[in-house]
Amino acid sequence: MTVALHDLLPAELRRTWAVDGTCPDLDLYSLYRARLITDPHHTAILDAKGKLCYTALDRKARSLAAGLAGLGIRPGDVVGIQLPNGRDAVVVDLALAALGAVALPFPVGRGGREAASLLRRSEAVAVIAAAEHRGNHHAADLLAVAGELPALRTVIASGAAPEGALALAKLLRTDPKTLVPARPDPDSAARILVSSGSEAEPKMVAYSHNALAGGRGNFLGSLIPDGRPPRCLFLVPLASAFGSNGTAVTLARHGGTLVLLDAFTPEAALEALVEHQPTHVLGVPTMIRMMLDRMTEGDRPEFTPPTALIVGGSPLDQATAAEARKAFGCPVVNLYGSADGVNCHTGLVDDSSDGEGRPGIAAGHPDPRVADIRIALPGTQELQEVSRGTVGEILARGPMTPLCYVAAPDLDSRYRTADGWVRTGDLGLIDQDGTLRIVGRLKDVVIRGGENISPAEVELELATHPGVRDVVCVGVRDPLMGERLAACVVPREGARITLEELCAHLDTRGLERRKHPERLLVLGELPLTPAGKPDRAALREQCTAQAEEQRPLTPAG
Repeated sequence: MTVALHDLLPAELRRTWAVDGTCPDLDLYSLYRARLITDPHHTAILDAKGKLCYTALDRKARSLAAGLAGLGIRPGDVVGIQLPNGRDAVVVDLALAALGAVALPFPVGRGGREAASLLRRSEAVAVIAAAEHRGNHHAADLLAVAGELPALRTVIASGAAPEGALALAKLLRTDPKTLVPARPDPDSAARILVSSGSEAEPKMVAYSHNALAGGRGNFLGSLIPDGRPPRCLFLVPLASAFGSNGTAVTLARHGGTLVLLDAFTPEAALEALVEHQPTHVLGVPTMIRMMLDRMTEGDRPEFTPPTALIVGGSPLDQATAAEARKAFGCPVVNLYGSADGVNCHTGLVDDSSDGEGRPGIAAGHPDPRVADIRIALPGTQELQEVSRGTVGEILARGPMTPLCYVAAPDLDSRYRTADGWVRTGDLGLIDQDGTLRIVGRLKDVVIRGGENISPAEVELELATHPGVRDVVCVGVRDPLMGERLAACVVPREGARITLEELCAHLDTRGLERRKHPERLLVLGELPLTPAGKPDRAALREQCTAQAEEQRPLTPAG
């Protein structure tokens, strides 16, 4: 084991979920092999290179696992992965699972310094990266910093390998018969998820085989009403936390098919809908809005309606959700979840009402087969629940709960209770009918003149404006007030948006004047991070640059 990955949940509790069948109690590769035996010629992957069946994928994975074993990679070793969505990323996932190694995927587009931080803190012994992807040369960038990473022994390149890197293609030619798959403990670490969160460096969270295939697998299983293997179109990177529902869940747990785009564009996503007829589409709100815009620009493409459109990262506002239900012909599932170990969703019930007059955003009914959710007093060392209907911090614990934060005991003590509950840092309540409602973040606030403003609250109200297609609110530094709130808006086609008009709309919604945005940035599209979420840092920079060009503001009411 290259880095200590201990389980913060009581062992007897973790075992209970295996014994009662909540978790499959098999390692990921064994689960995949069981699916292969059941239907060896079922399509596993649809990507830019075409189809790949379960048997062919397994042959590639075993060859790579044998090649990696020849390099000295052993059970418990951490291996970084920086590859775009495609068959190589899935082959690597399965190969590492077969070795009993721990996968550390992170999206293409992350800079070499951030990647080096992840590899250093995890004590990764190897990294497999794209030689070139859309102008990025990740393998070469990682070679350049390899001298700063004492544990890193090998850089492996997918594509034309730069000098000093091994070629992934060569390892894929290793004789698969030499591989004897490991059989790791299903409660041991299988994957490290990377969460941007609010820390100076990205958080890393270790997950076991059971937490991925069991807890996260139960989440997707609740959205498969007929029990048939799903066909999942992943608009988000497989290397993201949301994308962890790919290899471990869609393939190993449910025997489904992955439909993969090496990079998201709304045009490519719509083409995949038509050509591959996915049952489930997984994306973030900005991606869905971009697809809807393309669908309204011309004739609606003809496709079989999916079973579900699963939206994560942030909730899709009611107006856009209604538009999406009509355009895609299926329920829109708003997913509340994170890499830190929380999951709750609105399900397949097509209910457009969101509890009018109730606080916050509905996130559905917690599923104890995924994650039990409690509302507790913030800042306490132990779980101290508040009464139903009372706002408090959202805590989660269940089959999908991760083991621990990686190489960060300070985060373990800050975000985990003594008996394993995850402190999310989110504020919410559970209604009388059992619905979880998200109210805001404990720390995600803009402080203007000493008063706190929740960007999420303002975004929710601005999204109801008929001319707003997409919106993100960020804080902009200000010498007088400390911070001011800026609204970054993508208008609907033909709409002309002004700050005065938006504030007048917020007046009609009853939002206090002190919470109104004081800056407006109008965009054609929101910039996205490598993980596919709106890039708030880039938006903050644009708003700051715009503010410096304008006259100073006087305090608003």
